[in-house]
Amino acid sequence: MNQLDFDDVGDAIREDRPLKAAAAYRIRFGLEGLTFRNIDVPDPVPTGRQILDSAGLDCRIDYLLFALLDSGDFEDIRLDETVDLRGKGAERFIAFKSDRAFKFMLNERQMTWGRADLPSSVLYDLADPSPDEAIFLEVRGGEDRLIESDDHIDLDEPGIERFITAPRPNKGYVIVVNASEENVPDKHVTFEQVVELAFPNAPVETNVKLSMTYRNAASHPHSGELGEGGSVEVKKRGSIFNVSKTVQS
Repeated sequence: MNQLDFDDVGDAIREDRPLKAAAAYRIRFGLEGLTFRNIDVPDPVPTGRQILDSAGLDCRIDYLLFALLDSGDFEDIRLDETVDLRGKGAERFIAFKSDRAFKFMLNERQMTWGRADLPSSVLYDLADPSPDEAIFLEVRGGEDRLIESDDHIDLDEPGIERFITAPRPNKGYVIVVNASEENVPDKHVTFEQVVELAFPNAPVETNVKLSMTYRNAASHPHSGELGEGGSVEVKKRGSIFNVSKTVQS
């Protein structure tokens, strides 16, 4: 019987079967993050060193290696420690060029990262929240901090950061005023509200006339001009206002 060139560890896990005899065993490898590529290791029970060698990394340089388990947990893999791919439940491995690990908690699971700078996109990938959920940094004795998907977290602060998934707060309605996104609490938006958003805290100028146009509104007509004392009903997101000033002589 011919031996396989390789057996894919991820396929074996998903098919709930043992690994087949093969010349190599395919795993997923990420360097400094959660972007993975395929690499083949020569043994179903490789050492951490063999995994780094198979990824083309120089083991004489300080690297941290972790197995990302199906449970979502991180497991530290030392260079001379073996990993039994036949029953570990891990197909993904992450390495960092670093000599220090940083721990944090995500939904009561302990995680480890190889850099002090943790992109929040990593948290969202690991937690996989629903569209109506967001990730928050727990703040003892204060209000939990909303973490947006483009934030960065410094894990070098004292203590272990704790993150949770919870319903995303209702931001009300998002409109665009002079090309800038703004939040308003109600679907009925007045001329005066939009002016304040366009020119916050602007002094009263008696020789200046304000003109306003809108489009993509929820109310009819969906576009037009809005004057003093007027209001329109906006969509949950995407109604657009343009406000201009004209100096009168």
